[in-house]
Amino acid sequence: MTDDATRGSVVLVHGGFVDGSGWQGVYDALKADGHTVAIVQNPTLSLDGDVAATRQIIDRMPGPVTLVGHSYGGVVITEAGNHEKVTSLVYIAAFAPDKGESVSTLIADPPPGAPVPPILPPDQGFLFLDRDKFADSFAGDLPRTQTEFMADSQVPWGVDALAGTVSRPAWRTKRSWYLIATDDRMIPPPAQHAMSERIGAQTVEVAGSHSVYVSQPAAVADLIKQAAGS
Repeated sequence: MTDDATRGSVVLVHGGFVDGSGWQGVYDALKADGHTVAIVQNPTLSLDGDVAATRQIIDRMPGPVTLVGHSYGGVVITEAGNHEKVTSLVYIAAFAPDKGESVSTLIADPPPGAPVPPILPPDQGFLFLDRDKFADSFAGDLPRTQTEFMADSQVPWGVDALAGTVSRPAWRTKRSWYLIATDDRMIPPPAQHAMSERIGAQTVEVAGSHSVYVSQPAAVADLIKQAAGS
């Protein structure tokens, strides 16, 4: 049996409105294949804080590390991926900013006709998704009971985190992979295509919602394994 160390480590970074528990299926698939896996629990209060939380986990892992981000987690890995242990980046329906960009700048000019995420006005510096529209926008391919739980267990997303800008994009020096969710209603697929092309990522398309990492864990894990095996 292959030793875990030869498979390399994988660090999984979640996005806004959710916590790291959604990675369970991906985690199970990677562990079964012999990878050492850790999940970052981002505070999602500021980009700097989330990068620090991610770097803390990377510090604890045996190298080399494949760093994976979903949604806003893509911004986090773009900065945290400069860590010397990180050898590859994997974006799962994620933002992939360049220097000086943030979630706020990337969503400022949506493609014509793109769905508008049902983000409610800021409440004491935090954002939530409209509970009644959560399923259709964030997780349209998951069972309704599961999406109701996700909607009712939302993690408040700090407005400051959306405004956090990248200073040194790791994808400029590290190889990258990108999974495009073709039924995404949070980050439009055309925007995902544009970002994946800009960073020169090896790209796959998967029929799934923004929660593709929950609904299609095998496909997500397969792409991560490709990156880790490179």
